[in-house]
Amino acid sequence: MASGVGESNSVYNVKGRRCPAVARRRLITAQKKSTSNSVPIIALAGACAVGVLDHAHWIHGDHADTQDDLHWPTDISRDIVPVGCHSHNDYWRPVPLYSALQAGCIGVEADVWLFDDELYVGHTASSLTPQRTLRSMYVDPLVVILERQNPITKFQLTIARPPRGVFDADPGQSLILLVDFKTDGAATWPAVIQQLAPLRDRGYLTHFNGRDIVPGPVTVVGTGNTPFDLVTANSSYRDIFFDAPLDKLVDEESYTQNPGSGHSELHFSRTKRSNGLGQGLSGMPVTITADTFNVTNSFYASVSFKKAIGFPWPFHFTQRQIDLIRAQVRVAHRHGLKVRYWSLPGWPRGLRNHIWRVLAQEGVDILNVDDLVGATKGDWKTRIFDWWI
Repeated sequence: MASGVGESNSVYNVKGRRCPAVARRRLITAQKKSTSNSVPIIALAGACAVGVLDHAHWIHGDHADTQDDLHWPTDISRDIVPVGCHSHNDYWRPVPLYSALQAGCIGVEADVWLFDDELYVGHTASSLTPQRTLRSMYVDPLVVILERQNPITKFQLTIARPPRGVFDADPGQSLILLVDFKTDGAATWPAVIQQLAPLRDRGYLTHFNGRDIVPGPVTVVGTGNTPFDLVTANSSYRDIFFDAPLDKLVDEESYTQNPGSGHSELHFSRTKRSNGLGQGLSGMPVTITADTFNVTNSFYASVSFKKAIGFPWPFHFTQRQIDLIRAQVRVAHRHGLKVRYWSLPGWPRGLRNHIWRVLAQEGVDILNVDDLVGATKGDWKTRIFDWWI
Protein backbone atom coordinates (compact mmCIF):
# COMPACT_ATOMS: atom_id res chain seq x y z
CA MET A 1 0.00 0.00 0.00
CA ALA A 2 1.23 3.47 -0.80
CA SER A 3 1.38 4.92 2.68
CA GLY A 4 0.60 2.00 4.94
CA VAL A 5 2.33 -1.16 6.09
CA GLY A 6 2.42 -4.40 4.12
CA GLU A 7 3.24 -7.41 6.31
CA SER A 8 4.45 -9.52 3.38
CA ASN A 9 6.73 -6.95 1.84
CA SER A 10 10.37 -6.67 2.85
CA VAL A 11 10.63 -3.16 1.38
CA TYR A 12 7.70 -0.76 1.23
CA ASN A 13 6.81 2.89 0.86
CA VAL A 14 5.95 5.38 3.59
CA LYS A 15 4.62 8.59 2.08
CA GLY A 16 6.77 7.88 -0.96
CA ARG A 17 9.81 6.80 1.10
CA ARG A 18 11.33 3.34 0.67
CA CYS A 19 11.84 1.72 4.06
CA PRO A 20 13.53 -1.53 5.09
CA ALA A 21 11.46 -4.40 6.45
CA VAL A 22 12.97 -4.04 9.89
CA ALA A 23 10.93 -0.83 10.38
CA ARG A 24 7.60 -2.62 9.77
CA ARG A 25 6.91 -3.45 13.40
CA ARG A 26 7.58 0.13 14.51
CA LEU A 27 5.11 1.44 11.95
CA ILE A 28 2.47 -1.04 13.06
CA THR A 29 3.00 0.04 16.67
CA ALA A 30 2.78 3.69 15.67
CA GLN A 31 -0.49 3.05 13.83
CA LYS A 32 -2.00 1.15 16.78
CA LYS A 33 -1.11 3.96 19.17
CA SER A 34 -2.56 6.60 16.87
CA THR A 35 -5.98 7.97 17.80
CA SER A 36 -6.93 8.18 14.13
CA ASN A 37 -6.51 6.03 11.04
CA SER A 38 -3.59 8.08 9.85
CA VAL A 39 -0.23 8.43 11.58
CA PRO A 40 1.50 11.84 11.42
CA ILE A 41 4.24 11.89 8.81
CA ILE A 42 6.82 12.69 11.51
CA ALA A 43 5.99 9.43 13.32
CA LEU A 44 6.07 7.45 10.09
CA ALA A 45 9.31 9.01 8.91
CA GLY A 46 10.87 8.55 12.33
CA ALA A 47 9.96 4.87 12.47
CA CYS A 48 11.26 4.42 8.95
CA ALA A 49 14.48 6.25 9.81
CA VAL A 50 15.14 4.14 12.89
CA GLY A 51 14.85 1.15 10.61
CA VAL A 52 17.37 2.71 8.27
CA LEU A 53 19.77 3.22 11.16
CA ASP A 54 19.12 -0.34 12.35
CA HIS A 55 20.30 -1.54 8.94
CA ALA A 56 22.78 0.99 7.64
CA HIS A 57 23.00 -0.88 4.35
CA TRP A 58 19.21 -1.38 4.02
CA ILE A 59 18.87 -5.16 4.11
CA HIS A 60 16.47 -6.45 1.43
CA GLY A 61 14.91 -9.86 0.78
CA ASP A 62 12.76 -12.41 2.61
CA HIS A 63 15.67 -13.52 4.80
CA ALA A 64 16.20 -10.04 6.29
CA ASP A 65 14.21 -10.79 9.46
CA THR A 66 16.19 -13.99 10.09
CA GLN A 67 19.27 -11.90 10.82
CA ASP A 68 17.77 -10.40 14.00
CA ASP A 69 19.74 -12.86 16.13
CA LEU A 70 22.97 -11.36 14.81
CA HIS A 71 22.12 -7.90 16.09
CA TRP A 72 23.34 -6.39 19.33
CA PRO A 73 21.43 -3.94 21.56
CA THR A 74 23.38 -0.83 20.55
CA ASP A 75 23.68 -1.45 16.80
CA ILE A 76 21.16 1.18 15.76
CA SER A 77 24.04 3.20 14.28
CA ARG A 78 26.36 0.36 13.34
CA ASP A 79 28.80 0.95 10.48
CA ILE A 80 28.37 4.72 10.88
CA VAL A 81 31.60 6.60 11.57
CA PRO A 82 31.12 10.12 13.01
CA VAL A 83 32.74 12.96 11.08
CA GLY A 84 33.17 16.65 11.82
CA CYS A 85 30.26 18.02 9.84
CA HIS A 86 27.24 20.08 10.87
CA SER A 87 23.94 19.45 9.09
CA HIS A 88 22.93 23.00 8.16
CA ASN A 89 19.16 23.57 8.17
CA ASP A 90 18.76 19.93 9.14
CA TYR A 91 14.96 20.15 9.13
CA TRP A 92 15.12 20.27 5.30
CA ARG A 93 16.59 16.76 5.12
CA PRO A 94 14.59 13.81 3.72
CA VAL A 95 14.30 12.61 7.33
CA PRO A 96 15.41 15.33 9.78
CA LEU A 97 18.03 14.23 12.32
CA TYR A 98 18.21 10.66 10.98
CA SER A 99 19.62 11.64 7.58
CA ALA A 100 22.44 13.50 9.32
CA LEU A 101 23.11 10.62 11.71
CA GLN A 102 23.19 8.11 8.87
CA ALA A 103 25.80 10.29 7.14
CA GLY A 104 27.81 10.49 10.37
CA CYS A 105 27.42 14.21 11.04
CA ILE A 106 28.11 15.13 14.66
CA GLY A 107 26.03 18.33 14.50
CA VAL A 108 22.44 19.15 13.53
CA GLU A 109 20.58 22.45 13.45
CA ALA A 110 16.99 23.33 14.36
CA ASP A 111 15.50 26.80 13.88
CA VAL A 112 12.82 27.27 16.54
CA TRP A 113 9.87 29.67 16.67
CA LEU A 114 7.77 30.22 19.78
CA PHE A 115 4.01 30.40 19.20
CA ASP A 116 1.38 29.63 21.85
CA ASP A 117 3.95 28.07 24.19
CA GLU A 118 5.10 25.59 21.52
CA LEU A 119 8.43 25.50 19.68
CA TYR A 120 7.95 24.95 15.97
CA VAL A 121 10.83 24.11 13.65
CA GLY A 122 11.29 25.71 10.24
CA HIS A 123 13.29 28.19 8.21
CA THR A 124 10.58 30.86 8.12
CA ALA A 125 7.32 31.45 9.95
CA SER A 126 5.40 30.65 6.77
CA SER A 127 6.98 27.17 6.64
CA LEU A 128 5.80 26.08 10.10
CA THR A 129 3.33 23.24 10.64
CA PRO A 130 1.75 21.85 13.83
CA GLN A 131 3.56 18.51 13.49
CA ARG A 132 7.09 19.89 13.12
CA THR A 133 8.20 20.79 16.64
CA LEU A 134 11.48 20.66 18.51
CA ARG A 135 10.09 17.85 20.63
CA SER A 136 8.76 15.69 17.79
CA MET A 137 11.69 16.16 15.42
CA TYR A 138 14.67 16.14 17.79
CA VAL A 139 14.08 15.66 21.51
CA ASP A 140 11.81 12.60 21.42
CA PRO A 141 13.77 10.81 18.64
CA LEU A 142 17.02 11.40 20.52
CA VAL A 143 15.52 9.92 23.66
CA VAL A 144 14.51 6.81 21.69
CA ILE A 145 17.96 6.46 20.12
CA LEU A 146 19.81 7.00 23.39
CA GLU A 147 17.57 4.54 25.22
CA ARG A 148 18.60 2.01 22.58
CA GLN A 149 22.24 2.93 23.08
CA ASN A 150 22.01 2.54 26.87
CA PRO A 151 20.09 -0.68 27.45
CA ILE A 152 19.70 -2.66 30.64
CA THR A 153 20.62 -6.29 29.93
CA LYS A 154 21.87 -9.27 31.90
CA PHE A 155 25.35 -8.13 30.90
CA GLN A 156 24.77 -4.45 31.68
CA LEU A 157 22.72 -4.15 34.86
CA THR A 158 22.86 -0.35 35.18
CA ILE A 159 22.95 2.61 32.81
CA ALA A 160 26.49 3.31 31.71
CA ARG A 161 28.05 6.45 33.19
CA PRO A 162 28.66 8.55 31.29
CA PRO A 163 25.84 7.40 29.01
CA ARG A 164 26.76 6.16 25.54
CA GLY A 165 26.17 8.54 22.65
CA VAL A 166 24.31 8.04 19.38
CA PHE A 167 27.29 6.59 17.47
CA ASP A 168 28.07 2.98 18.30
CA ALA A 169 31.49 3.31 16.63
CA ASP A 170 32.38 6.19 18.96
CA PRO A 171 29.98 6.25 21.94
CA GLY A 172 31.94 9.08 23.57
CA GLN A 173 31.19 11.46 20.70
CA SER A 174 28.54 14.00 21.72
CA LEU A 175 25.91 15.04 19.18
CA ILE A 176 25.76 18.84 18.95
CA LEU A 177 22.20 20.14 18.73
CA LEU A 178 22.37 23.75 17.55
CA VAL A 179 19.12 25.51 18.44
CA ASP A 180 18.66 28.75 16.50
CA PHE A 181 16.28 31.06 18.39
CA LYS A 182 14.21 32.82 15.71
CA THR A 183 11.77 34.55 18.04
CA ASP A 184 12.52 36.81 21.00
CA GLY A 185 15.32 35.24 23.00
CA ALA A 186 14.05 36.01 26.49
CA ALA A 187 10.58 34.68 25.66
CA THR A 188 11.85 31.59 23.85
CA TRP A 189 14.43 30.61 26.48
CA PRO A 190 12.08 29.04 29.10
CA ALA A 191 10.30 27.02 26.41
CA VAL A 192 13.60 25.56 25.20
CA ILE A 193 14.62 24.77 28.78
CA GLN A 194 11.31 23.00 29.34
CA GLN A 195 11.38 20.99 26.11
CA LEU A 196 14.88 19.67 26.80
CA ALA A 197 13.64 18.11 30.06
CA PRO A 198 13.37 14.51 28.73
CA LEU A 199 17.07 14.59 27.79
CA ARG A 200 18.08 16.43 30.97
CA ASP A 201 16.15 14.12 33.29
CA ARG A 202 17.93 11.08 31.84
CA GLY A 203 21.37 12.64 32.22
CA TYR A 204 21.91 12.90 28.47
CA LEU A 205 22.91 16.57 28.29
CA THR A 206 26.43 17.95 28.49
CA HIS A 207 26.37 20.42 31.38
CA PHE A 208 28.42 22.72 33.58
CA ASN A 209 28.08 21.83 37.26
CA GLY A 210 29.61 25.00 38.68
CA ARG A 211 33.16 23.67 38.52
CA ASP A 212 33.60 21.39 35.53
CA ILE A 213 32.07 20.49 32.19
CA VAL A 214 30.35 17.10 32.44
CA PRO A 215 30.18 15.53 28.94
CA GLY A 216 26.91 14.01 27.76
CA PRO A 217 25.60 12.29 24.63
CA VAL A 218 23.95 15.56 23.50
CA THR A 219 25.47 19.04 23.66
CA VAL A 220 22.95 21.85 23.16
CA VAL A 221 24.22 25.14 21.74
CA GLY A 222 22.05 28.23 21.41
CA THR A 223 22.50 30.63 18.51
CA GLY A 224 20.50 33.37 16.79
CA ASN A 225 18.58 35.30 19.43
CA THR A 226 19.81 33.11 22.29
CA PRO A 227 20.29 35.52 25.22
CA PHE A 228 23.80 35.33 26.65
CA ASP A 229 22.70 36.84 29.96
CA LEU A 230 20.25 33.96 30.50
CA VAL A 231 22.84 31.38 29.43
CA THR A 232 25.14 32.63 32.19
CA ALA A 233 22.48 33.52 34.79
CA ASN A 234 22.87 30.24 36.68
CA SER A 235 26.46 29.89 37.88
CA SER A 236 25.98 26.38 39.31
CA TYR A 237 24.28 24.56 36.41
CA ARG A 238 24.06 25.13 32.63
CA ASP A 239 23.13 22.76 29.83
CA ILE A 240 22.66 25.25 26.98
CA PHE A 241 25.90 26.75 25.75
CA PHE A 242 26.40 29.89 23.69
CA ASP A 243 27.42 30.25 20.05
CA ALA A 244 30.02 32.98 20.56
CA PRO A 245 30.70 35.55 17.80
CA LEU A 246 34.01 34.48 16.27
CA ASP A 247 34.69 37.85 14.66
CA LYS A 248 34.33 39.61 18.01
CA LEU A 249 36.89 37.28 19.58
CA VAL A 250 39.37 38.27 16.92
CA ASP A 251 38.33 41.92 17.14
CA GLU A 252 39.58 41.93 20.70
CA GLU A 253 43.10 41.43 19.39
CA SER A 254 44.31 43.55 16.47
CA TYR A 255 46.61 41.67 14.15
CA THR A 256 49.06 42.61 11.43
CA GLN A 257 51.10 40.52 9.06
CA ASN A 258 54.84 40.71 9.55
CA PRO A 259 55.99 42.54 6.38
CA GLY A 260 58.79 41.08 4.36
CA SER A 261 58.69 37.65 5.96
CA GLY A 262 58.15 34.49 3.99
CA HIS A 263 55.35 33.44 6.30
CA SER A 264 52.53 34.96 8.26
CA GLU A 265 53.41 36.12 11.75
CA LEU A 266 50.66 37.64 13.85
CA HIS A 267 51.19 40.33 16.50
CA PHE A 268 48.42 40.98 19.02
CA SER A 269 47.58 43.96 21.19
CA ARG A 270 44.72 43.91 23.68
CA THR A 271 41.73 46.17 23.07
CA LYS A 272 38.09 46.15 24.16
CA ARG A 273 34.90 46.10 22.16
CA SER A 274 31.67 47.57 23.49
CA ASN A 275 28.09 47.61 22.26
CA GLY A 276 28.80 44.65 19.97
CA LEU A 277 26.08 43.83 17.45
CA GLY A 278 25.53 40.80 15.24
CA GLN A 279 25.27 37.02 15.48
CA GLY A 280 25.45 35.70 19.01
CA LEU A 281 25.26 39.06 20.78
CA SER A 282 21.74 38.99 22.19
CA GLY A 283 21.77 39.69 25.91
CA MET A 284 25.44 40.65 25.89
CA PRO A 285 27.08 43.00 28.41
CA VAL A 286 28.03 46.44 27.17
CA THR A 287 31.72 45.54 27.18
CA ILE A 288 33.11 42.33 25.72
CA THR A 289 36.46 41.35 27.19
CA ALA A 290 38.85 38.47 26.59
CA ASP A 291 37.20 36.61 29.47
CA THR A 292 33.60 36.97 28.31
CA PHE A 293 33.46 33.69 26.37
CA ASN A 294 34.90 30.44 27.71
CA VAL A 295 34.09 26.74 27.96
CA THR A 296 31.81 27.25 30.97
CA ASN A 297 29.31 29.28 28.93
CA SER A 298 30.10 28.74 25.23
CA PHE A 299 30.81 25.86 22.86
CA TYR A 300 31.08 27.21 19.31
CA ALA A 301 32.71 30.38 18.07
CA SER A 302 30.96 31.08 14.75
CA VAL A 303 30.76 33.70 12.06
CA SER A 304 29.51 34.11 8.49
CA PHE A 305 32.29 33.02 6.16
CA LYS A 306 30.97 35.30 3.44
CA LYS A 307 31.09 38.38 5.66
CA ALA A 308 34.19 37.64 7.74
CA ILE A 309 36.50 36.02 5.19
CA GLY A 310 34.99 36.88 1.83
CA PHE A 311 34.74 35.02 -1.45
CA PRO A 312 38.05 33.40 -2.50
CA TRP A 313 38.68 35.10 -5.81
CA PRO A 314 39.80 33.94 -8.31
CA PHE A 315 39.07 30.60 -6.66
CA HIS A 316 41.95 30.74 -4.21
CA PHE A 317 42.58 32.37 -0.84
CA THR A 318 44.70 35.46 -0.50
CA GLN A 319 47.39 35.51 2.15
CA ARG A 320 45.33 38.01 4.13
CA GLN A 321 42.34 35.65 4.12
CA ILE A 322 44.52 32.78 5.34
CA ASP A 323 45.97 35.03 8.05
CA LEU A 324 42.48 35.98 9.20
CA ILE A 325 41.32 32.35 9.34
CA ARG A 326 44.42 31.44 11.35
CA ALA A 327 43.88 34.34 13.72
CA GLN A 328 40.26 33.38 14.30
CA VAL A 329 41.06 29.70 14.84
CA ARG A 330 43.92 30.57 17.19
CA VAL A 331 41.89 32.90 19.38
CA ALA A 332 38.86 30.59 19.52
CA HIS A 333 41.01 27.64 20.54
CA ARG A 334 42.68 29.83 23.14
CA HIS A 335 39.21 30.29 24.63
CA GLY A 336 38.58 26.53 24.40
CA LEU A 337 35.87 26.96 21.74
CA LYS A 338 35.15 25.04 18.52
CA VAL A 339 35.39 27.03 15.28
CA ARG A 340 32.47 27.00 12.84
CA TYR A 341 31.93 29.07 9.70
CA TRP A 342 28.45 29.37 8.26
CA SER A 343 27.33 30.77 4.90
CA LEU A 344 30.00 28.86 2.99
CA PRO A 345 29.82 28.93 -0.83
CA GLY A 346 28.24 25.71 -2.07
CA TRP A 347 28.91 26.19 -5.77
CA PRO A 348 30.82 25.60 -7.91
CA ARG A 349 31.62 22.27 -6.33
CA GLY A 350 35.35 22.53 -7.00
CA LEU A 351 35.52 25.83 -5.10
CA ARG A 352 33.42 24.43 -2.27
CA ASN A 353 35.76 21.44 -1.94
CA HIS A 354 38.80 23.73 -1.99
CA ILE A 355 37.31 25.81 0.83
CA TRP A 356 36.58 22.68 2.85
CA ARG A 357 40.17 21.48 2.40
CA VAL A 358 41.67 24.80 3.46
CA LEU A 359 39.41 25.13 6.50
CA ALA A 360 40.22 21.58 7.62
CA GLN A 361 43.93 22.20 7.13
CA GLU A 362 43.79 25.41 9.16
CA GLY A 363 42.16 23.72 12.14
CA VAL A 364 38.46 24.58 11.76
CA ASP A 365 36.68 22.10 14.02
CA ILE A 366 33.42 21.48 12.17
CA LEU A 367 32.26 22.11 8.60
CA ASN A 368 28.84 23.66 8.07
CA VAL A 369 27.45 21.64 5.13
CA ASP A 370 24.35 21.35 3.01
CA ASP A 371 25.57 18.36 0.96
CA LEU A 372 25.84 15.52 3.47
CA VAL A 373 26.96 12.95 0.92
CA GLY A 374 29.55 15.26 -0.61
CA ALA A 375 30.97 16.12 2.80
CA THR A 376 31.11 12.62 4.24
CA LYS A 377 31.49 10.34 1.23
CA GLY A 378 33.09 12.59 -1.39
CA ASP A 379 36.69 12.76 -2.55
CA TRP A 380 37.36 16.37 -1.51
CA LYS A 381 39.76 15.28 1.24
CA THR A 382 43.37 14.59 0.34
CA ARG A 383 45.38 11.95 2.18
CA ILE A 384 46.64 14.55 4.63
CA PHE A 385 43.11 14.93 6.01
CA ASP A 386 42.51 11.27 6.84
CA TRP A 387 42.33 12.31 10.51
CA TRP A 388 39.11 14.20 9.76
CA ILE A 389 37.17 11.03 8.97
